[in-house]
Amino acid sequence: MKNSGFVLLDKPSGITSRAAGGRIARMFGAKSFGHVGTLDPMASGLLVVALDEATKVIPFLETNIKEYEFSVEWGTETDTLDITGKRIKTNQNSVPTLEQIEFACTSLIGEIMQIPPAFSAVHIDGRRAYDIARLGKELEIPARKIQIYELKVKTPDSFIVRCGAGTYVRSLARDIAAKCGTIATCTAIRRIQTNGFDIKNAQTLDFLENLFNNDGLAAIENYLQGADFGLGDIPVCNLDSNDARLFQNGGFLTRSAFTENKSVRVYSDKKFIGIGIIENGVLKPKRIINVD
Repeated sequence: MKNSGFVLLDKPSGITSRAAGGRIARMFGAKSFGHVGTLDPMASGLLVVALDEATKVIPFLETNIKEYEFSVEWGTETDTLDITGKRIKTNQNSVPTLEQIEFACTSLIGEIMQIPPAFSAVHIDGRRAYDIARLGKELEIPARKIQIYELKVKTPDSFIVRCGAGTYVRSLARDIAAKCGTIATCTAIRRIQTNGFDIKNAQTLDFLENLFNNDGLAAIENYLQGADFGLGDIPVCNLDSNDARLFQNGGFLTRSAFTENKSVRVYSDKKFIGIGIIENGVLKPKRIINVD
């Protein structure tokens, strides 16, 4: 499938990650798609979209460290913790000093407990939190452990954070404000790094759609990365054509060269054909990739 691979997208604010991924999939003629992590509709920035066979690779991509830029409005709190929500609290005389803000940010670096927003995809008793919140019901979301690697103040109302998976930037804005003895809500969130990928290499939807509408699929094919894109930390295993055929049919391979237990990217004649795991001298398929 020549339409299998990854697209680094600079998602605009105002649409869901799924809607953005769907527009990419339609341009490339992909039958299926997914994305590595999700951005809130109001958030913009880097979204890694997987098409067709590349969706099989998503679980093997590193997901730990992400980086965001975000800004806040002091003295306002909404039910969603961003400007798309209903205002529930105001305090116009509650703008903290720069010293207070910097101290608050420093205190939040490291392993901390964070309560996700009520309007989030967290599961509560088998239901999404946002489904419960939309019904106007009270809900208690348990705090969970997250990692903040770096949290810098750019201006008194804008920040940059490097954090682990599962971090909610909207909640982080709320927590910075609480440390300062006040309230705040996010006015903008932009993801600039994820899974080792950088926003500098991403393309906007407008750019890709304009190219596609004017010049067709050939004009955007250069922006489709291979299905093995982002797997550079996984060692390579090369197979000859006979072994490759067995691997692609789900067979196990026992070879004297398989001496170390590890996950591997499997290639044959320079073509990526899957991900396997070597255990006790035996190569076993984990994901088989069928790309022309």
